[in-house]
Amino acid sequence: MKTVQGNKLEGLSEKIFLDRYALKDADTNHTKVGDTVLVLTKDDPKFPAKEVGEVISREGRNVKIKLRSGEIFESAIEKLTLSTESTPDQLWNRLAKAMASVEATPEKKKEWTDKFRYILDDWKLVPGGRIAAGADASDELTLFNCYVIPSPHDSRGGIMATLSEMTEIMARGGGVGINLSSLRPRRAIVKGVNGSSSGAVSWGGLFSYTTGLIEQGGSRRGALMLMINDWHPDVVDFITVKQTMGQITNANLSVCVSNAFMKAVKEDLDWELVYPDSTDPDYDQVWDGDLDKWKKLGKPVKPYRTVKARDVWHTIIESAWKSAEPGVVFMEYYNQMSNSWYFNPIICTNPCGEQGLPAWGVCNLSAVNLSKFYDADKHDVAWDELGKVVRYSTRFLDNVIDKTPYHFEENRTNQQGERRVGLGSMGLAELMIKLEIRYGSPESLQFLDKLYGFMAKEAYLASADIAEEKGSFKHFDDEKFLQSGFMKNMTSVYPEVGAAVKKKGMRNVTVITQAPTGSTGTMVGTSTGIEPYFAFEYYRQSRLGFDKQYVPIAQDWKDQHPNDELPDYFVTAMDLSAEDHIRAQAAIQKWVDSSISKTANCPSDFTVEETKRLYELAFDLGCKGVTIYRDGSRDVQVLSTEKKEEKPAAEAPSAEPKEAVAAEKEASSLQNISASLAVNVDAKTEKVFDNEYRKRPQILRGATYKINTPFGMAYITINDLNGTPGEIFLNVGKAGSDVFAMSEALGRVCSLFLRYGNHGDKAKLLVKHLKGIGGSGAIGFGVNRVESIADAVAKALEMHEESRVDDGGANQFVTATQEVVAEAPAVSYAVSKSAATSLDLCPSCGSASLINTEGCKNCSNCGYSRCS
Repeated sequence: MKTVQGNKLEGLSEKIFLDRYALKDADTNHTKVGDTVLVLTKDDPKFPAKEVGEVISREGRNVKIKLRSGEIFESAIEKLTLSTESTPDQLWNRLAKAMASVEATPEKKKEWTDKFRYILDDWKLVPGGRIAAGADASDELTLFNCYVIPSPHDSRGGIMATLSEMTEIMARGGGVGINLSSLRPRRAIVKGVNGSSSGAVSWGGLFSYTTGLIEQGGSRRGALMLMINDWHPDVVDFITVKQTMGQITNANLSVCVSNAFMKAVKEDLDWELVYPDSTDPDYDQVWDGDLDKWKKLGKPVKPYRTVKARDVWHTIIESAWKSAEPGVVFMEYYNQMSNSWYFNPIICTNPCGEQGLPAWGVCNLSAVNLSKFYDADKHDVAWDELGKVVRYSTRFLDNVIDKTPYHFEENRTNQQGERRVGLGSMGLAELMIKLEIRYGSPESLQFLDKLYGFMAKEAYLASADIAEEKGSFKHFDDEKFLQSGFMKNMTSVYPEVGAAVKKKGMRNVTVITQAPTGSTGTMVGTSTGIEPYFAFEYYRQSRLGFDKQYVPIAQDWKDQHPNDELPDYFVTAMDLSAEDHIRAQAAIQKWVDSSISKTANCPSDFTVEETKRLYELAFDLGCKGVTIYRDGSRDVQVLSTEKKEEKPAAEAPSAEPKEAVAAEKEASSLQNISASLAVNVDAKTEKVFDNEYRKRPQILRGATYKINTPFGMAYITINDLNGTPGEIFLNVGKAGSDVFAMSEALGRVCSLFLRYGNHGDKAKLLVKHLKGIGGSGAIGFGVNRVESIADAVAKALEMHEESRVDDGGANQFVTATQEVVAEAPAVSYAVSKSAATSLDLCPSCGSASLINTEGCKNCSNCGYSRCS
């Protein structure tokens, strides 16, 4: 269990700190006895594992390390991560000094070093990951988390330039948002090559594919957001692209929706899909994806087709219901609310959706840890302390703008011209539990309005004070700035803010953002972002079996009340209705001048119609965007909040007709494989292979075995060919997940092996080599213990043979749908109303522990996080 005790980190918290944020010593030759190190204990290119330990001896390039578990581990120094910082105090000292270094005088440097050190102490302010990792660590490391780059110029050179910019940013650890609306639609004429365009969506596939390459090669995975506007002729293709497996797999998708489109949806009006006339002589020079600007210049627009707005909207809703994508950003409303409306329009968001940005805009993020601001004596928020930390934190982020290196001049020009910062929060759920306020209740909405209104007011007053001292952002115009939708609301409630802005100016165009804080929140041991806890209670597997553990605040309560259930204010994400999630988001959005990363969690039986009402509620309540996650809709059953009763055998997936269709595809695939295998061999070898490969007949019969695995329920179909197993189908999870892909691959390889050659008992040989293969976890006990999916295949083959022996071979599995159920005991990784079962693979530690939260995938085992 991860814990944070004062300034000391333990368990997962310490591992995340050393791996991601502590200052590194690049030369591991400096390793000495007594050093705290992160050691590679599982040297696997795709699924490495690391543990924290202390060096107890060194001989040459070899060291012995006492791991935190007490185990002694031997390693070469090349497999160590050596940090020059081993405690949070050292990190805080570095960050305070780095951010104060841009102050104008020695006196100011000293003053703000002390003040920044105060807010960093005990994690009152938790800097964004890039700031923590990069400040004074290297002149090459950006301190910005994410970027939006201009929409691609509609040419081959323009698209390649965007690809280059994206790659450069991701290689330095930044995520990227791109709006594809500048690219001409599919089948549009391209005169220069006397052909037609492949369309905006296909080029999105290129950006996605490249992001995947960076994921494989870099230490930090690439994160990409792709968007398209509601008027684009390719919008429906974009909405449904992820339903075709393999087209866009490494990007989040969102549709930019206008007020006019929402009006057309509500009134059941026609909606015209259009694109600029690319034959216009100024097209190459003027067109940048901004249709309103194009129209204002009097340029021609070509209508492509007219559709029903409700049909497009329903397609969005149905796709989101199926797979949690695309999200929706109410982009016209976003720009009406935006403080930069008059000089720098928002065109896209960062990959997690919390920061709408103009072209060349950046995310500059940190989070106030609200769990630190509970006044136990008054049973209230420590308002004065919170106000001080918010004010100091605003200056901390403003100084980041002058401290960070800029790798693109366009980023420097834009950011120093608008000085956009994003102060957010974490620990909200923990604070509300301490205050005994149930997240999502009517009382909580009033509390959220008060809390986030207070924080916004203090941040704006601080920005005005900094402007008085250092000057306003370059494009500041007090009259236009105060006309934004956000400032009208702000000054109606807090007139002192309007007065301060008029008198002193404004240092930053925006100040507030609510980011996910997945890794940093996990590191400091509190709830992440503005989300409720997903689970308080869960099982964790170790050498001693399955041990029940709790989130610390829940554990403390249970220790004091061992015989009682958690009170109702200990609420989890899945305890809330989806509407509760949206209403909480809307209450906070009122006080966020940028946006929010928030997911509305829905139960598995949530309907398409309910999804539609939810998306429309988000628009009506003033949210700038909305994303849902329906339990079980993506990535294998990513989250589950309770033990679910297994369906009777009769309800289990059958081998017909779905497996029959799959069988035909499989036969074709295997024939293609055999053909490709013969390409580089001589004629004699090719003939032998051809003679020994048993081709699949039109109909095979077999049985389906249902076996519980560490990655979820596996349905393993074994069909017989000439009296022996001839093919294996594996169904584990949902299409698109790593588990599904690897299971399908295992089934194909096993089938190829079983069909090649008529000699020997190939099924027994498969059992010999697959049985007992272990992974990051196991499930069940004794003879029912299943170590991995491969081990489950071996067990299914054994049962297949036993069934044949039991009936003397007479039955031969008379139908392809007959099922033999072989379930492990009902042991789960997560139980109770607040439990979580994670069934997809973490690419960092290899365990089945990826959880979808706040628009991101977070590993509950090692802290890995990816927004995609």
